[in-house]
Amino acid sequence: MADNTDRERRQYLVARYWEAALGFWTKDARRTAWLLTITVFTIALVNLGLAYRMNVWNRVMFDALERRDAASVLRQSLILFPIVLATVAMGCANTFSKMTLQREWRSWLNSHVLDHWLTNGRYYQLNLMKGDHSTPEYRVADDLRFSVDAPVDLVLGIFAAVISALTFIGVLWFIGGALEVSVWGSTVRIPGFLVIAAVIYSMLASGAMVYIARGFVVLAENKNQAEADYRYALTRVRENGESIALLGGDAEERATLESAFTMVRRRWRAMMMQSIRTTIIAGTSNGFAPVIPILLCAPKYVAGTMTLGQMMQAASAFVTVQVAFNWVVENYPRLADWTASAHRVASLLVSLDRLEDAEMAGTSGRIVRKRAEDGALRLRDVCVTLNDGNAVVDEADIEIKPGEKVLVVGESGTGKSMLVRAIAGLWPWGNGEILVEDAGLFLMPQQPYVPLGTLRHAATYPLSADSIDEAVVRTTIEEVGLGHFLDRMDEDVDWGNVLSGGEKQRLAFARVLLQRPHLIVMDEATAALDPLSQGELMQLVLERLPRATIVSVAHRVELEAYHTRKLMLEYRPEGARLVGDDPLQRALGRVARFLSRVWDRERATKIASVAADVG
Repeated sequence: MADNTDRERRQYLVARYWEAALGFWTKDARRTAWLLTITVFTIALVNLGLAYRMNVWNRVMFDALERRDAASVLRQSLILFPIVLATVAMGCANTFSKMTLQREWRSWLNSHVLDHWLTNGRYYQLNLMKGDHSTPEYRVADDLRFSVDAPVDLVLGIFAAVISALTFIGVLWFIGGALEVSVWGSTVRIPGFLVIAAVIYSMLASGAMVYIARGFVVLAENKNQAEADYRYALTRVRENGESIALLGGDAEERATLESAFTMVRRRWRAMMMQSIRTTIIAGTSNGFAPVIPILLCAPKYVAGTMTLGQMMQAASAFVTVQVAFNWVVENYPRLADWTASAHRVASLLVSLDRLEDAEMAGTSGRIVRKRAEDGALRLRDVCVTLNDGNAVVDEADIEIKPGEKVLVVGESGTGKSMLVRAIAGLWPWGNGEILVEDAGLFLMPQQPYVPLGTLRHAATYPLSADSIDEAVVRTTIEEVGLGHFLDRMDEDVDWGNVLSGGEKQRLAFARVLLQRPHLIVMDEATAALDPLSQGELMQLVLERLPRATIVSVAHRVELEAYHTRKLMLEYRPEGARLVGDDPLQRALGRVARFLSRVWDRERATKIASVAADVG
């Protein structure tokens, strides 16, 4: 029963892969796809013609040698050069057209997968749901590449094998003729004996290969998954190098990497043993293939009914037919690798399909998002759940008016971050309605993302660097406390590693000030900043964006000075509840007086003035 289920799953994944991949020939790129496809198959036919011409050349050349005809030998030697030049030219044309087809197909399929992955935050939601979609980056970069390279090689190889087999079977039939064998005093005539021998020999070799290589697909899948897991473990060490070094986790990380690599070695050993077994079969088959036709033709050659040239032509044709028949079997390991890669790409697509189906299904198990007509933020009986249905936040019903500054507090684990992600549209699972203006919403996570490129691009992200005046960008970067990087604004380095945690949060504030959103959702957006810097940046936002609605999740009491309202989340087994909704005007004044004892009077006066404005 389990075997049937696994077989059905594999068949479904292959079908899902082809459903996506064949769009290259049926959708917007179909003209390019069909032009390249016709070209590669035409070149394959031309190559077959050249192979047949070379086969005939062998017969004529060896016949001339047998007759000791020097003139014919010279003539055939001269003919060889244009044949070889044509073969080389068509080989180059075949490589160019085939690799162009692979490159264009990969480009199209890559765009198709990225369109599905980078839509509606699915790249983020995949991390929150169960399914076979781990390490999607490697599936897109590695498995997708191999899943389009191999089919082109395999299909062209099968096509070439079929037309070669049909062509050279004809050569064997006409050259070999019939073989007469004396059996118990009577003569038995075997027509097309070379064809029969080639078919029987190929069936034996292919059958042995199929029997030996039947487990290649599963082994290839296991090997690819082990490689992906090992690369992922190495990537984690690189991305979290600072934390590991500070904690002294070198030995533990080494043990984890050794464990992952041990699995890679184990899977590779299984592949190695399987490859050795197939090599034994292939080597034995290829070793006997050139000799068998000579042995079979020897009686006719000795009897004088077959020339040396005909015997060599038959031997060459026999090998070509045998190679053609065994092509699929000998390429079975590559077919297994392709199947494994196609399964991994299809598994990612299936998980993305589930997210897309849920988006199209309506309200079942998902929070409904609607446009707020008055620009306010409204939560109507919102229940935030995990993707398995377990509630994290239950029955949240609040209304936040335009311009309000709301602080959401509560113990760790009460679902504050999930709630703000639901407001931002990143967390779809749950029930209820959220009315919000998505066009002007900006989420500030605790760990801001820093894209590749220049610091100016990082500051304006996700807008282009040219969409905002350079002078405005420079002024804003200086105002948020990153002025010491102004001379390096156009330097293209990995700023994610250059900036500290606090500097990344300053960069996030620069983005807010440059893009001026209507609704700002902060999730511990100042956690890496000292209280003084936190105050300066919050004050800057309140001064520059006084009409913006702010929803903050934080633990620091000092942040109450910059909000007009506080919501309290309290943990409950059935899901956290909002148990407090208090104004913060009085708290604003108390904190401002507290800050006056820590900061200079001028800064405290500005904060009190801003507090009065937002109150």
